[in-house]
Amino acid sequence: MRIQSRFLILLIDVVLINAGFVLGYYIRYNFQWFRETGFDARLEDYWIIQIVFTLAYLLMFRIDGVYKPRRASPWLDQMYLIINSSAKVMIAILALIFMTSPMTYSRLMMVEAGLAVIVLLGIARWVKGVVESIIRKRGYGIANVLIIGAGELGRAVMRTLVARPDLGYRCIGFVDDDPLRGATNIGRFPALGALDALPALLRSQKIDEVVITLPWSAQPKITQVVELCHHRGVRARVVPSLLQINMGIIDVNDFGGIPLLSMRADRTSPDDNLVKRLFDLVGASLALLVSAPVVGIFALLVRLESPGSPIYSQIRVGKHGKTFKLYKLRSMRSGADAEKPFLMQHNEADGPLFKMKNDPRRTRIGRIIRRLSIDELLQFWNVLRGEMSIVGPRPNLPEEVAQYNDWHRARMRVRPGITGLSQISGRSELTFDETCLLDIYYIENWSPSLDLTIALKTLPFLLSARGAY
Repeated sequence: MRIQSRFLILLIDVVLINAGFVLGYYIRYNFQWFRETGFDARLEDYWIIQIVFTLAYLLMFRIDGVYKPRRASPWLDQMYLIINSSAKVMIAILALIFMTSPMTYSRLMMVEAGLAVIVLLGIARWVKGVVESIIRKRGYGIANVLIIGAGELGRAVMRTLVARPDLGYRCIGFVDDDPLRGATNIGRFPALGALDALPALLRSQKIDEVVITLPWSAQPKITQVVELCHHRGVRARVVPSLLQINMGIIDVNDFGGIPLLSMRADRTSPDDNLVKRLFDLVGASLALLVSAPVVGIFALLVRLESPGSPIYSQIRVGKHGKTFKLYKLRSMRSGADAEKPFLMQHNEADGPLFKMKNDPRRTRIGRIIRRLSIDELLQFWNVLRGEMSIVGPRPNLPEEVAQYNDWHRARMRVRPGITGLSQISGRSELTFDETCLLDIYYIENWSPSLDLTIALKTLPFLLSARGAY
């Protein structure tokens, strides 16, 4: 199947490379962009150059690793390889034309053909990525993965699997020799016991790949696992334990010629923090301005339906454990907090959270504003005050934070947000562990483009009301 897929990609590339060459010809001689031609030439006159052009592309793609198998490789990474190869091909073709018959062929046409190829291949790669993502989200082309080790490095792999369903991996569970880890599920990932259960799992489960996240100090175990997987025909991958250190937070200095590594306390640079803060200030100001009429109307409806202030405030835990007062439109009757202990037996959430799909304390207007997340709009005021960010982990109550496991606390390294990866991945449908995995993935992979992507994806999820209650 893989061989057929690679052959199809190669065939499509050959077609697109030749289409780009023909398009470059028409741009040069028919449309005459950039500069008029001093002479005319037929497309047939270029047949030798077209063959060399195509073969040069395929050879350069092979050398530069364009066809190297990569699962869900980012589009920009693919385009970098394609543009790099195209530049080399154009230089080689131009040199060939100059040395052989400079007056016969148009050098500008070669440049235009190369640019056309880049555009066509870029569109094709984008379409391929979209189609693969849709297919994998529907359960096709999925590889079953077993994780060896549930420490920090193992959870880093789990975070990626939760945050990137487009990669096409399904984790069937994990094993760990630690008695507690080997028996404690992490979100959707079931604990399958100790490492000695691996032979039985390889026989009884359909496992395509094994991802080993053990520290290098466990080298003998790693070797045994790799050999066992090899004999069973299962692909084994080893995640180097160095990746437990995010290289983006490492400072390199020297001490009298001796290299020293140190970790920065803040994982983002001052410039990163400035960009994020400007994004928050501009976004929150616009959101408050646009949503003011909606908030005003629903605040009046809340007040008319039940006595008490329509604005509800609650103490939440923010960055580095610092508490702040979070503001919302009130969606429950007055005094609802005092009723919470009597409803704990009906809690539908796991972990330290409390959630009820049909919470009896909610008012009729409250159900509407919770369903549409209108109650959250006042939190843009918290963003302006610097207590929250537009994108980030959702802030929890102090009594909930007190029940965190140690690894859960990593989600408090940044300002909490109004929306985040968990909000566009299911919200209340996720377990608490899965929410934390997504939050920590966001923190470790933050970028302005990731914030913008999450913010833009939030609106469709709000309109669908998926997981909102």
